[in-house]
Amino acid sequence: MDWLLKLARAIDALNEGVGRILLWLVLIVTLISSANAIARYAFSAGSNAWLELQWYLFGAIFLLGAGYGLKRGAHVRIDLIAGRFSSRVQAWIDVFGTLAMLLPVSLVIVYFGWHMAFGSYAIGEMSGDPGGLIRWPAKVLVPAGFALLLLQGLSELIKRIAYLRGRLPWRPAGAEDHLPAQAPTE
Repeated sequence: MDWLLKLARAIDALNEGVGRILLWLVLIVTLISSANAIARYAFSAGSNAWLELQWYLFGAIFLLGAGYGLKRGAHVRIDLIAGRFSSRVQAWIDVFGTLAMLLPVSLVIVYFGWHMAFGSYAIGEMSGDPGGLIRWPAKVLVPAGFALLLLQGLSELIKRIAYLRGRLPWRPAGAEDHLPAQAPTE
């Protein structure tokens, strides 16, 4: 179990790092959006490429930030119902939801998403708009984002199982210091 908790810590660190980068990307998207709006309305000099770049970067924030959101407990949950149960029942609900929905759906999207992105790259797919961008970088965001979500789901599953086995204290999703630096030994 110790190696699984180390894996969970590594996944948490990966998604935390990606999330911190994405926070800066929000600022970049805001600046690009503002500059594009000023150029378009003040100087009649907008560009489809800049508009599409905004969309691509917004997609990156949303898709690549899904794992970070799960780690931070920002995803929609059924806390209204689950919050009435004991922490052990809540952990079992999380285990069931992760195994029955999150991991399988993420795996399917990663599998088909890579095929879609590779197909787009192979044919050199371009935007249909004049001056638009190549499409495959945007399509790579789908499987990459769901891969990060899948990894974070695995981390959350490990932490819930560790709690159920008495290896970790109960901390709801998103609680700070969710995983201690060193796992307790048996």
